[in-house]
Amino acid sequence: MIGLIGAGRLGICLALLLEEAGYELLVSDVRTSYVHNLNQKFIASPEPEVADRLKASKNITATDNNFEVIEKCDTIFTVVATPSHEDGSYNVDAVWDVVEDFRHCEFDVSGKTLIVCCTTNPGDCDEFAAELNPLGVDVFYNPEFIAQGSIIRDLQRADMVLIGGPETPIRDELTKIYNDIQVTEPKINFMTAKAAEIVKIATNCFLTTKISFANMLGQVMTKAGLNKEISTVLGAIGDDSRIGRKFLNFGYGYGGPCLPRDNRAYAAYATELGLEYNLGDTTDNFNKEHSKFLRDFFIKQNKKNLPFSFDYITYKKGTDIMTESSQFKLATDLLDAGYTVYIDDREDVIKGVEDYLVAMYDDRVRFGPVTEEVFAVEL
Repeated sequence: MIGLIGAGRLGICLALLLEEAGYELLVSDVRTSYVHNLNQKFIASPEPEVADRLKASKNITATDNNFEVIEKCDTIFTVVATPSHEDGSYNVDAVWDVVEDFRHCEFDVSGKTLIVCCTTNPGDCDEFAAELNPLGVDVFYNPEFIAQGSIIRDLQRADMVLIGGPETPIRDELTKIYNDIQVTEPKINFMTAKAAEIVKIATNCFLTTKISFANMLGQVMTKAGLNKEISTVLGAIGDDSRIGRKFLNFGYGYGGPCLPRDNRAYAAYATELGLEYNLGDTTDNFNKEHSKFLRDFFIKQNKKNLPFSFDYITYKKGTDIMTESSQFKLATDLLDAGYTVYIDDREDVIKGVEDYLVAMYDDRVRFGPVTEEVFAVEL
């Protein structure tokens, strides 16, 4: 039986794929009502496929007791929340809580393995291991590279699987697990835990840099009067095999719960090491300034001073996540500039922002289908 502590949005997706691959799962979560619903095979998740897969599952049991998971399982994944500190580093208190659970078990935990799947700071897993190794517990770092709204798909088709930790037989077990759950052949990279922690945040820092480069080039092309050729130029650059076309498009700045946080965490770690001029800070600052460029760009394009309309304001179309959404920032910037703005997004998204926006902008913000001539915000 495989254990999983923290069966939230990502954790339950991993558990479902493991169950479907033939493993028996015991998962835990701190929310007792959520645990009850999981055992009734019900989940209210915006992630595609999750509800149907849970209904079809036969070998997943949920509990609110971490000790039960630790006692019954030898291989235990944890996917708990690691929010950001103000300096960009990750708060790993929830992982420490799991470590403390191991330390306070009234039964022998030797021979068990804790696999940390949530994002941590470089060096954190070494500290977890320093506490658990004397008890006979190995610690591995195995973060997931996924996007909200496509977690199941991303787990099944990961470009790269990252496993950081000691050279023990658990590496073979994890290799088998990923071969079982992926529909594409996994490319597995083994290294120390600290190196893997750097890879996780550095990978996303590279993506934010690539996105920002594309947006910077779009700004240059626009200023040069060549905005109609932005996609052509970026396509040509992306055809160079050293660069590639993924994430090389002119558009909104990066947002969501992963890229901005990993970028800042990378910058925070570089600063901790004494690197004063690092790409993480530069990219983050450019991303903020890009919002102002887009505001001025659309105002200039809207020659008839029409109301603006957005078909979504979440960071990614089709999701319910507002975290650091460049689209929402642009909408409020246009409202601050005195324009009327229409928003036609999912009902749950609108409910989450309606009271705030109406209180701030009164009848200049309107929800649902447009009722007059508008300027559609499209990139």
